[in-house]
Amino acid sequence: MEANAVENNAVENNTVENNTVKNNTVEKNTISHYSLGELEAKFLAALRAAGRDPEHLHQEDLAGADEFHIGGIKSTEDLARGAGIHSGSHVLDVGSGIGGPARLFAQRFGAKVNGVDLTPEFVQVARLLTERTGLSGQVTFNQGSALALPFGDDEFDVATMLHVGMNIDDKAALFAEVFRVLKPGGVFAVYDVMQMVDDEPTYPLPWSTVPADSFVCSPMEYSEGLEAAGFAVDSERNRRDFGIAFMERGQARAAEKGPSPLGPLLVLGPDGPPRMANLLAAFRTGILAPVEIFARKP
Repeated sequence: MEANAVENNAVENNTVENNTVKNNTVEKNTISHYSLGELEAKFLAALRAAGRDPEHLHQEDLAGADEFHIGGIKSTEDLARGAGIHSGSHVLDVGSGIGGPARLFAQRFGAKVNGVDLTPEFVQVARLLTERTGLSGQVTFNQGSALALPFGDDEFDVATMLHVGMNIDDKAALFAEVFRVLKPGGVFAVYDVMQMVDDEPTYPLPWSTVPADSFVCSPMEYSEGLEAAGFAVDSERNRRDFGIAFMERGQARAAEKGPSPLGPLLVLGPDGPPRMANLLAAFRTGILAPVEIFARKP
């Protein structure tokens, strides 16, 4: 009996250690993927090229520049309304990037927001833009892992995650951490690109250049994982048609006027157009789709 217990403990310890090593590798690859270098200088130069004053910014000046997910501001607002974000809400934005959704939750909905992102360069730019838009009193950013959130238990009314899960393999750890930091009754609002059929999309994609670094899952896998973490899944919405229309409008504008200096190329780099084209193709064929899921901590 004792020998079996020791053996089981050893297996569990090895599993935990292997998962930790794997998660560390995934996170290092993610940071490398998104760290282009000199993002702050490039962003400020792009603002000037668009005729905006980087020293005196309003959140509206960043429209289209700091929402690097399908649907932009409209999808962020939809997610906020679905999650019930309002004045007085304390919101955690998981994978906050350069801070667009977090600032929108603060400015348009009156929320207090903490963002956390793995990539130091993103956090640096998020803090800069938040300071220059005068929102530092409502919005703060931490550099850290979604698998070890730097917050206490039961802190937040709402947690949001927009186009982040595709870079996270260990979704069980992710969902468990979000569950931990939400207050009872708190809402977890997810808006990720998800796998709709078994076919493989063409790479590169915005979040990964190769399949080995992509961790896209189906809506069913998300729902099952959320429920295993303790959540009750309230609703799910496939936004494929919305996503296709949004991307096609962007393509048409770029064809007519050229790429915007404040467009996704800022973050995606020079190979942004083929990445976005591959994503649009995957939406059109039904392989992938942007999906909303709302879950609640009992």
